Amino acid sequence: MDLTWMEWTPITAYFFIFIGCTLAVMTVWQVLSPTVERKGFLPMATTRGDRLFVGLLGGCYILLAFIGLSEVSLWYALALALAFLGGVLRFG
Repeated sequence: MDLTWMEWTPITAYFFIFIGCTLAVMTVWQVLSPTVERKGFLPMATTRGDRLFVGLLGGCYILLAFIGLSEVSLWYALALALAFLGGVLRFG
């Protein structure tokens, strides 16, 4: 039986390092300055962690949409995904 394994590339490693560092920074931030729920443009009251999750999830959907629906460079998709993440974190 031939098992297909994920190809681990430096970009994949950078992605997981980024997620790990983001979670570590958010944990330290939460310990130093506990968050309070607030209501932004999202239709619910959210904490920093909620907004991070929504922003990362939306960014993933943006990247997947670019991969599946267009031939445009993924650098543009990454820029849009990061802008979305920043907007959700700041105004969500």
